[in-house]
Amino acid sequence: MTMPAPGPGGAPAAAPPTITELNLSDDIKAALASALADGNPTVVAYVDEEGQPSLSFRGSTHVYSPNQLAIWARNPEGGLGNALSKNNKITVLFRNPTTRAFLTFKGDAHIESAPDVRDRVYSGAPEREQQADAEKKGLAIIVDLKKVDGMMMPNRYAMRK
Repeated sequence: MTMPAPGPGGAPAAAPPTITELNLSDDIKAALASALADGNPTVVAYVDEEGQPSLSFRGSTHVYSPNQLAIWARNPEGGLGNALSKNNKITVLFRNPTTRAFLTFKGDAHIESAPDVRDRVYSGAPEREQQADAEKKGLAIIVDLKKVDGMMMPNRYAMRK
């Protein structure tokens, strides 16, 4: 029987988390819902129209369904919305240093124009984000998740679709 390689300080390293079906928990939903108020907006990574990797803070990221995130992008002419037509793959990073939570969400994003979806995505964004786009001119972006990895104490995640 082989033992895991030693971790920091010589202690055995933790075994990797068991891969499970992608299903965003209530804990993840709550963490994202309070991320902006807690001072921890998500960071979205995407490839811009010139092929340059780009990062963008997003305070409106929230759980849309058990395997989807939603983002309200206030500027309809902004980089994220324009980039999705060429490359829809994005990564969303969430970190809360107070709770030691760290999650990466990877998936395919698309812009939704259906009025009911736009209303739901806008309504799911924090009030501060809504006030910054009171005329609802922004874009409703849905991220169809493929994988989620990370931890929210005491749980470790390796979810796949």
